[in-house]
Amino acid sequence: MDTLAALFQGFSVAITPMNLVWAFVGVSLGTFVGVLPGIGPALTVALLLPATYTLDPTAAFIMFAGIYYGGMYGGSTTAILLNTPGESASIIAAIEGNAMARQGRGASALATAAIGSFIAGTIATVALTFLAPVMIEVALQFGAAEYFALMVLAFTTVSALLGSSIFRGLASLMLGVTLGLVGIDLQTGQARFTLGVPQLLGGIDVVIVAVGLFAVGETFFVAARHKWEREEILPVKGSVWMTKDEWKRSWKPWLRGSGLGFPFGALPAGGAEIPTFLSYMLEKRLSKRKEEFGKGAIEGVAGPEAANNSAAAGVLVPLLTLGLPTSATAAILIAAFQQYGLQPGPLLFENEPELVWGLIASLYIGNFMLLVLNLPMAGIWVKVLAIPRPLLYGGILVFATLGTYTLNNSLVDLVLLYVIGGLGFLMRLYSIPVAPAVIGLILGPLAEQQFRRALAISQGDATVFFTSPLSASLLAIAALVVLGPVIWRVVQRRRDTHGSTGSP
Repeated sequence: MDTLAALFQGFSVAITPMNLVWAFVGVSLGTFVGVLPGIGPALTVALLLPATYTLDPTAAFIMFAGIYYGGMYGGSTTAILLNTPGESASIIAAIEGNAMARQGRGASALATAAIGSFIAGTIATVALTFLAPVMIEVALQFGAAEYFALMVLAFTTVSALLGSSIFRGLASLMLGVTLGLVGIDLQTGQARFTLGVPQLLGGIDVVIVAVGLFAVGETFFVAARHKWEREEILPVKGSVWMTKDEWKRSWKPWLRGSGLGFPFGALPAGGAEIPTFLSYMLEKRLSKRKEEFGKGAIEGVAGPEAANNSAAAGVLVPLLTLGLPTSATAAILIAAFQQYGLQPGPLLFENEPELVWGLIASLYIGNFMLLVLNLPMAGIWVKVLAIPRPLLYGGILVFATLGTYTLNNSLVDLVLLYVIGGLGFLMRLYSIPVAPAVIGLILGPLAEQQFRRALAISQGDATVFFTSPLSASLLAIAALVVLGPVIWRVVQRRRDTHGSTGSP
């Protein structure tokens, strides 16, 4: 009952006129950027961080949550009509949805994606509502050693998840940790890695790193690689509503996708990619029309899109209760919390209940707004794809520059922005993921603080990390995440070698 009372209190916050306006702004912006290929919710939230300094924290996070959910909705439009998945979780929608669009069934594909996203988002938000308090009880049992081990696990799982190679992911993570060490050591008062620049004594602002890596780096990369060709945009034909047969074929995949997505999103090694592909394989296995898969099966859009949006809500569980980001957007949201002097975790629910429960309540409202925006207005969102890319990315660069300068009115910040943007360009060029760098920058100083605190409590005894069963288990899982794939490849290689030498 306490949870329901807190949720009702959250609704009283979320339904105030100004917060409803910010929720609408968020879902509209999120859908807008989700429709545009290559621009996701992480980049948008990063761009808006400087602009929301003067905004009330509750209103800002309601808007950010709307952008996050809206970006997931809008991504399916690009995948279905343009065959361009904005992120890896939209690949299946590009395969099946685009095939449906080429058959003149694009409206049905967009409808099943929108309705499935609404159902999955609502189910996952209900799960978030009732699971968050349970996770808080678990988090309250954590001491310094356990928190350090948990952050080590977050480092390894996120690095493995967000990159094609775990070593590239770890390299990005180490870059972020190094940037996080710049400034004055709070325990000794010594300056670290400041290069004699007084403006760096306070450290490098997370906003500068986030905007530099995501916005400036992406703009440089697109400008260097894109030929500004006009893509073929398939028109939306027919009614935006679904036939009786399409409803019958879609409702079970919506529910199954919702059930698959949320648990994976809530795990520290979660994300939307795995449940999306699992949903597709499951629907293909259960379908009585297997021959349609790959040629425009509506189940192949309904299930994976539900899994994608369900996982998005699941990501908020470790973010809000443990302060652990498991996706690029979650990492930027952590930066947004720090911008307001807040630290996600169990104490956030105690110290800022209005913000947390207002945010959760706004997810229900935003989901409904997105359904209304996406079903009847699909044709309008398609027209957004006609914006010339040079104007779009040029505007992003100008907005990023002005937003960063207004943080401290410092030219040093602008130099840092473009240096870090250049690093972001090089990282994309060599397929090094940028999200682990932001996560390293945010969690690195916190991990150092917990590490030192644990050693101080144990009077310098490093075995404290292994004598605690929970800490030892978390570190063992982290080691398995790093070494497991390497060991598996070695075993497979030896098996293949023995198999080839043993064959006649």
